[in-house]
Amino acid sequence: MLPRCAISVCHVFVLVLCLSSAEDFDWTKNDHGSFYYGTFPAGFSWGAGGSAYQTEGAWDKDGKGLSIWDVFSHKKGRIQQNDTGDSSCEGYHKIKDDVGLMKELKLNHYRFSISWPRLIPTGIKSDHINEKGIQYYNELIDHLLENKITPIVTLYHWDLPQFLQERYGGWQNISMVNHFNEFANLCFERFGNRIKYWMTFNNPWSVAVEGYETGEHAPGLRLRGTGAYKAAHHIIKAHAKVWHTYDTQWRAKQKGLVGISLSGDWGEPVDITNQKDIEAAERYVQFYLGWFATPIFHGDYPQVMKDFIGRKSVQQGLGTSRLPSFSPQEKSYIKGTCDFLGVGHFTTRYITQKNHPSARSSSSYFTDRDLAELVDPRWPDPGSEWLYSVPWGFRRLLNFVKSQYGNPMIYVTENGVSEKMLCTELCDDWRIQYFKDYTNEMLKAIKDGVNVKGYTAWSLLDKFEWDEGYSERFGLYYVDFRNKNKPRYPKASVQFYKRIISSNGFPNQREVENWRRKAVETCSTSNQLLAADPLTSHMEMVTEIVVPTVCTLSILLSAVFLMFLLRRRN
Repeated sequence: MLPRCAISVCHVFVLVLCLSSAEDFDWTKNDHGSFYYGTFPAGFSWGAGGSAYQTEGAWDKDGKGLSIWDVFSHKKGRIQQNDTGDSSCEGYHKIKDDVGLMKELKLNHYRFSISWPRLIPTGIKSDHINEKGIQYYNELIDHLLENKITPIVTLYHWDLPQFLQERYGGWQNISMVNHFNEFANLCFERFGNRIKYWMTFNNPWSVAVEGYETGEHAPGLRLRGTGAYKAAHHIIKAHAKVWHTYDTQWRAKQKGLVGISLSGDWGEPVDITNQKDIEAAERYVQFYLGWFATPIFHGDYPQVMKDFIGRKSVQQGLGTSRLPSFSPQEKSYIKGTCDFLGVGHFTTRYITQKNHPSARSSSSYFTDRDLAELVDPRWPDPGSEWLYSVPWGFRRLLNFVKSQYGNPMIYVTENGVSEKMLCTELCDDWRIQYFKDYTNEMLKAIKDGVNVKGYTAWSLLDKFEWDEGYSERFGLYYVDFRNKNKPRYPKASVQFYKRIISSNGFPNQREVENWRRKAVETCSTSNQLLAADPLTSHMEMVTEIVVPTVCTLSILLSAVFLMFLLRRRN
């Protein structure tokens, strides 16, 4: 880690700016390497997750309408290797198989999303309701409950009906608020008698920034400096409206809870004695998680966002801020619309102050923040180029939420790590280490007084990873995407996570080390069985299933062939 120095009382004050209730958490303490053996509170819920477009497949089956991701992924050059989610894990046809995997894992809950265009093909309820889509989710929910697995449902995990994008411009248009409310109301009506936990949106930061600012995600628009803020504004209003709809029409009879799942990396000052770095790190988190959480809990955008975007807008000669504003009535309507907060978290960044020019041509969400993101090269980076393993940042983020938003009930809705390599290894020791360290930091946060009620490993299965296609794998279970049957195989992390669930934590060092050893022994056997499986013996599988001997052999054969060609030329 970067060197730390003793800090003055003044700097402590700045660090905990807006964190007035954080006296039970020492923000200046560096205990990054310690491990805490202990158990989680009774009733703590352990789960895993996935989402509709990433896992279901059946993109054009049984009356489903087009989503923006169906259209986006079919455009050449948008997705790594031009992959699509057309068939993905074939989860639409494998309800019983996948619930069987959850039961084997001893999950308490499963988090999934409902595909808006599968229920309402055009996105407009008055046009048509697809009863076959309703039937699919009824079967999934019923099968989960029969196996004593609590369904946690996300209403919007990025798959907007394409019709709404084409006709109205998607989340750039205020009309999405009412259309989304009608879709949510349909879900409450048809499924709400069995669902106790609803989330309106998953990671709206990605929807806004990557969908409407950078264009990396569907619908692929690059409306720099305005698009993300406008989309986010409408998403926050849509969330609030759905919460009020549930509160007034359904809560009394269904007795469920409605929240939202927000993602946030932790931002740590590069120099904890430098006030500008401390403020930049605070700004990083406020522009990320605070962008959505602060209106929902306090009624308006973080002051730092209003200040920075407003000032830059004036410098660019604009009459009003590029950040939209809420009316007094809207602030009151939005404030408090959260029964629980879903927190998705994967990694951490070091943050330092960096001034960006205010020219209108260069304005963007990223330059508005006036900061630079850095990583420690020693942080493990097994897969995604953005995802470094920095467990201690998780505890700090959870304490930030506690102190910033009045210690709300929290469900961790996404946390996990990918691998990205030519030969995928079922003995995923790095994932075991990630889950061990991150869940332990969550346990420490609970010990700090953070009100965390559940944890969702991301993800149950390998699946379509958005613009990365199938080049990255987050799953506890390996999916063979080259095989039309999409068979699933357990990785070593399955056994390790199962032990955490069974013990509800970490009993003692000796036992936890024993879990790891047994998990690796089990996966070594699985690797051998996988190599012998006739389904995996065809040529396509050689580069996909990672049996180390097969990988090594293929590399050696390539080298021999290359030497042969060179000799012939000589």
